[in-house]
Amino acid sequence: MDTILVVNAGSSSLKFEIFAAAGSLTRQIKGKMDGIGTAPHLTIKGSGGDRLADEGYPSETVPDLPAAMRLVGQWLRERHEGQLIAVGHRVVHGGPDHMRPARIDENVVRQLERYTPLAPLHQPNNLAPIRVLLEHQPQLAQVACFDTAFHRGHDPMADHYAIPASYFDEGVRRYGFHGLSYEYVAGRLAEIAPGVGDGRVIVAHLGSGASMCALYQGRSVESTLGFTALDGLPMGTRCGQIDPGVLLYLLQQHGMSAAELQDLLYKESGLKGLSGISNDVRDLLASDNAGAALALDHFVYRIGLNAGLLAAALGGVDAFVFTAGVGENSPVMRARIAEKLRWLGASLDPRRNNAGELLVSNDDSKVAIYVVPTDEELMIAQHTLAVIAN
Repeated sequence: MDTILVVNAGSSSLKFEIFAAAGSLTRQIKGKMDGIGTAPHLTIKGSGGDRLADEGYPSETVPDLPAAMRLVGQWLRERHEGQLIAVGHRVVHGGPDHMRPARIDENVVRQLERYTPLAPLHQPNNLAPIRVLLEHQPQLAQVACFDTAFHRGHDPMADHYAIPASYFDEGVRRYGFHGLSYEYVAGRLAEIAPGVGDGRVIVAHLGSGASMCALYQGRSVESTLGFTALDGLPMGTRCGQIDPGVLLYLLQQHGMSAAELQDLLYKESGLKGLSGISNDVRDLLASDNAGAALALDHFVYRIGLNAGLLAAALGGVDAFVFTAGVGENSPVMRARIAEKLRWLGASLDPRRNNAGELLVSNDDSKVAIYVVPTDEELMIAQHTLAVIAN
């Protein structure tokens, strides 16, 4: 049986899934190697949720992503019976050159490496497993699927910054991210609520990375994220929208280097910076610390503000969709955010919300509110299959 491997590599984790490609795509294996370099642990489950692997390793055995790839590859070669025909990768930044998924070769990798400064937490880790496979299995088809690609159909007005146009020509522009998630949600919404999916929809991807997207007729027209994954909403450790003057102040008055500033904005800000406790919404909800309350209040407030921004871009709103970790799993946060949407005519049904139903708004709500679990891995598998088929 032909199969496709989907890889989503982070700084200390490697998520992977195997899909059978027999007519339609069927998920066979879902796995994760986390704690890379510190306390490596491999967990793999089958299609029915049965545990196929649950094993820890010494840190020196899996010190980095290439080592994790080799270990996972060995497990798959020994235990997986399918014929691997391609590997699909999540790559956060496709830059101005990539508007759709791309077959990977050395030239493509060199292009994508140029965008590492624009996604320093993600791009190097996304590319590491690609490099490993190019070196050890160059005959194996690999496909890069970009988080920026879904937003590339914006009106140019939405993607320009008010700086000299020459910078836009060299790629300094708004890109938007979490596109694989938004693309999946748009397709799923078209299935479960066709009339709504064709209308004006705001989708909130709320996880450790967070953003919002305005959809019209299933296509992205505006996003809260821009040139890098720092803009828009505050995130787990990232700052979100910030006055550029603050950055100039930190450079000039605090004498911060570019590296120190990058570390502050990407790793020490957001919910973690505001609370002084944690970047995890679950920890903050369980805390009675004033900093935790401030962080959550700020998060909810900024989501409300950005909902207004996206509503203006759409000229109104027909539906609001929660997705990703916080959006899918926290009734408390959904309720708090829904309160900020009341001026739009949105009204949450507490029973539906607490039960985690698909539609969580009241029957008389002017704006339908949905909870749609995302599936970026399936989206990557679909794109990969399409690319190799062509």
